[in-house]
Amino acid sequence: MEKKGILTVVSGFSGAGKGTLMKELLARYPETYALSISATTRNPREGEVDGREYFFKTREEFEKMIAKDELIEYAKYVENYYGTPRDYVETKLDEGKDVILEIEIQGALKVKEAFPDTLLLFVTPPTAGELKNRLIGRGTETMDVIESRMRRACEEAEGMDRYDYLVINDDLEECVERMHEIIRGEHDRSFRNKEFMKSIKEDLERLKGED
Repeated sequence: MEKKGILTVVSGFSGAGKGTLMKELLARYPETYALSISATTRNPREGEVDGREYFFKTREEFEKMIAKDELIEYAKYVENYYGTPRDYVETKLDEGKDVILEIEIQGALKVKEAFPDTLLLFVTPPTAGELKNRLIGRGTETMDVIESRMRRACEEAEGMDRYDYLVINDDLEECVERMHEIIRGEHDRSFRNKEFMKSIKEDLERLKGED
């Protein structure tokens, strides 16, 4: 019986290493996972390709997608729309791929409403001090930006208990394998195997009748 893929939403604090984790997971298990590609109205940056980093849309195209309910979730940041196209996600799930979607908490909860079977994972460093060290270690942001990210993390921490699993990103190698094990194990949950349970019950009844 061909198993359908699982939609997995990954959120976490800025600086928790979500992007690195996703890249490593896809590099190790390219046949198993697909990364959901977001649609956006922002202009492509140098080197970005339509359909690889993002689906680039005009504002009019994006608003048509909203009107036709073609997005699982969407949000507006700094005058640009970002959203998750429903068709791409459903196609990959039907192909049996586990689709990974990396978005923030509000978007994650919207996805869970649209797809109740969604698996929610929250990535966090082992300590708050480590989070701050990683943000400083990037060397790309001012202390003002780092402080604002830490304040944002305080707000995001309030939603951690809405997630199915916490994934502590201490050692990258271990964290990638842990995430892979969680998603693999999720395939064996009884509510994801209703068809199998139905067929084995029918077979048991049939064989019982043959005695």
